[in-house]
Amino acid sequence: MKPIKYFCNINNYITIAMKHLYSFILIVTCSLTFAQSDLFVSDDSYVFVDGNGFTSGPTVAPLFVTNDVNLQGDINTNGNSGHLYLRNEAQLLQSNGTITSTNTGDGKLSIFQTGTSNTYMYNYWCSPVGINSGGSGNTVFTPNVNFYDHIGHAIPALNPITSSLATYTTGYDGTATVALTTPQVISNYWLFTFTGTPAHPYPNDFQDWQGLGAGPGTINTGGLINGTLASGYGFTMKGNPSGAQKYDFRGRPNNGTITTILNAERETLVGNPYPSALDARAYIHDTNNAAIIDSATLSFWEQDPSQSTSHVLVNYVGGYATYTINAAGTVETFTPSTFDTYNIDGTINTTGGGSTSGKNVYRYIPVGQGFLVKGNSTGGTLRTTNSMRVFQKTAASLSEFFRISDTSENTEENVASYTEDGLFIMPEDYKRFRLNVDFKDTYTRQLLQTFHPTATHGEDYGLETRSPAALNSDVFWPQGDKAFNAQAFAFDIELLIPLVLNINQDQLIRFRIFDIQNFDESQPIFIHDIENDIYVDLRESNYEINLPQGIYTDRFEITFKSERLNIEEVITANDLYIYQNNQLDQLTISNPKLLEIKQVRLYDVTGKQIFDERDLKTEANFSFSTKSLSQGVYIANVTFADNQVVSKKIIVSNK
Repeated sequence: MKPIKYFCNINNYITIAMKHLYSFILIVTCSLTFAQSDLFVSDDSYVFVDGNGFTSGPTVAPLFVTNDVNLQGDINTNGNSGHLYLRNEAQLLQSNGTITSTNTGDGKLSIFQTGTSNTYMYNYWCSPVGINSGGSGNTVFTPNVNFYDHIGHAIPALNPITSSLATYTTGYDGTATVALTTPQVISNYWLFTFTGTPAHPYPNDFQDWQGLGAGPGTINTGGLINGTLASGYGFTMKGNPSGAQKYDFRGRPNNGTITTILNAERETLVGNPYPSALDARAYIHDTNNAAIIDSATLSFWEQDPSQSTSHVLVNYVGGYATYTINAAGTVETFTPSTFDTYNIDGTINTTGGGSTSGKNVYRYIPVGQGFLVKGNSTGGTLRTTNSMRVFQKTAASLSEFFRISDTSENTEENVASYTEDGLFIMPEDYKRFRLNVDFKDTYTRQLLQTFHPTATHGEDYGLETRSPAALNSDVFWPQGDKAFNAQAFAFDIELLIPLVLNINQDQLIRFRIFDIQNFDESQPIFIHDIENDIYVDLRESNYEINLPQGIYTDRFEITFKSERLNIEEVITANDLYIYQNNQLDQLTISNPKLLEIKQVRLYDVTGKQIFDERDLKTEANFSFSTKSLSQGVYIANVTFADNQVVSKKIIVSNK
């Protein structure tokens, strides 16, 4: 294990109990390695652990304590308590297996995490600490006791240990920190938890979320006068206008086995309860957890910051990303929540990254991260243990508190590889593709399909994820009576993979493929429109069709060979020419093959329809005035007599 850097006040002292051998350190900097030890920090002393210079890894940490942490303190003089400061992503590991925590003392551990939400956005949290009173063991989290604000210096980095308790308001809006003068203000109104009890079963029903409150005697909109949360349970909180508030969790560090109740067929908001990263592979495949988690799915809330400008529920633009990992830790499966179909510059969005939240979920769940887990048909007691704890910084492609990271860490243990878009690169014996389904040229649902010889037609735990709650118009992979957004099969050229679409109003639907891995270049991947008997190789072109309102359970499927001999009958953009003539202020369509055109529609990038031209004669050329349009990007859709659709982006630049 690498040496550990400590920094302490010259006038204070650090006491470390190693099998009852005490060392008194009276220097500013010291290097130590722990083995079979307790950590004892006496009154009026502190340990400062700096994570800079340490390489992440499951068995490496700036501070590794084999047994217990005792942070001593005078309960009547909190300023003189023993403290343990974890800075620059330093983390605390304790290796006493799955036994009950015996951490003690009235001192505090302090660890930072930065939120990513603005005044109108939620982050999902799980506290790594509890209150620093009572006997030994884990204690409840209380916001107005455990949340601090790092404002001790005009340049906080120059004074990394001073923080003040955050303050609270019963109003809707929090406010940001003003260094040296005013700590942040957290809105008590948006502190909620979700336990999935029979009385509160549905996380998509706002009324079923339970108010937490900032502390005993406080009341929020949920009506609970409690303000405390047992270790392991998660909570929601909105941010402030700064959009990147640094929170200082201070209290007794959580340790040992932590349990939460997972009700059958219900979701519970839980999270990483430790002051270290949590290994999702160990968590999902723990024998106890695997017996009760529905389809190995962890769900992470993400919200679009560019469109989060209101507290009104119907204006929220957000959803749940899902994640799982196989037992070997060699295959990760992540699908984003629905995302904007078009980027700001008018180009079509393929990955989802950058247009919704720009966030991915990785194997190592960072400090403070909350997420939803659903119980299977039996439910039971979910657990986290010290054996699941690792030291992993929030570096790109390894661990991420749903934020963009500008650091990079890698170790021998972290053998996973990712594309520039943050997508997992599959081992050679796996195949994979993602299917993007666009609704009304507005938002996109991404489905993921994995192939491996060991996968079955039943559920494959660790390779598949359940779909989050459906939108008014949505799509999923069906398996019996369950809906999946990621599934796995053994590849077979004869496979027919059905899709289910639910369309709440007449609209344009587009199918397009993305992230194709380990397929032979000559292997087509068709979308089969069964009703129209149309096969479109999505590797060559997208497929677009106008669909009336309805539920389509047996209309579309993915296939790997065409039953039609003449698939060239499919109309493509090469059969006609769509372009914007800005000199004449006209949208022009050239139809040299004299195809029968039924309808021409124009949309802006928000999905708003600009015009809808019908009853068109069969002609070689069509022109439509764009003189009244604002400069910008538009989408022209041409519908033919057999309901096939060809789309083209145009740029209007009227002068």
